Amino acid sequence: MSIRINLLAEAQIAEDLRRRDPVKRAIFAGAFLVVLALVWSSSLQLGLMISKSELVKVQSEIEQRNDEWQKVVVSQKKVLDARVKLSSLQQLTGTRFLQGNFLNALQQLNVDGVQLARARVEQTYVKVEAVAGKTNDTRVVAGHPASMAEKISVTMDARDGSSNPGDQINKFKGVVANLAFFKSNLSETNNGVQLVSLSPTQFGSDGKPFVLFTVQMDLPTKNR
Repeated sequence: MSIRINLLAEAQIAEDLRRRDPVKRAIFAGAFLVVLALVWSSSLQLGLMISKSELVKVQSEIEQRNDEWQKVVVSQKKVLDARVKLSSLQQLTGTRFLQGNFLNALQQLNVDGVQLARARVEQTYVKVEAVAGKTNDTRVVAGHPASMAEKISVTMDARDGSSNPGDQINKFKGVVANLAFFKSNLSETNNGVQLVSLSPTQFGSDGKPFVLFTVQMDLPTKNR
């Protein structure tokens, strides 16, 4: 029976033990994990860089859209202001005091013995401040925007040279109050046609007596 002797057995055992050394395996595993962590960190950094780039792009687009939106808002405000002004002008045009209608009414004023000498129209405008709406314990009190209060006063100077000067003044007042133009504007609340002055009896160059008188009408105040 032959006996085999492996002279390299000791060296092979040592090599096998070296290969199975847990320290080296731990080093290899640690190195692999480090490399893996570096790869993962690099991927995170790359993703972060891409996200930052997209964020900058989105923020730039938002700022651009915001500028455009601000321009649109300014334009809409201008359009709204123009519409409000146009509406106010149209309202004022439709309800304003028309001098032509007033002069036409004067042409229809005819009283025997009375001569109209002068007519004056005084228009004043007073600003009415805006009032904000408010709520108290029981109800809501509505406010109103700023407006202009229009006050119109009509004054007529006339001469009564009838057979008995002064007798035609009341008739003159009645005729004025019943003219369609004034009838639609005068009411009991604004006292109608008022006699504001009356002169003593005077005599003209022809020797005929007359009196001078002035009547006044205050039209209702309107908010414009």
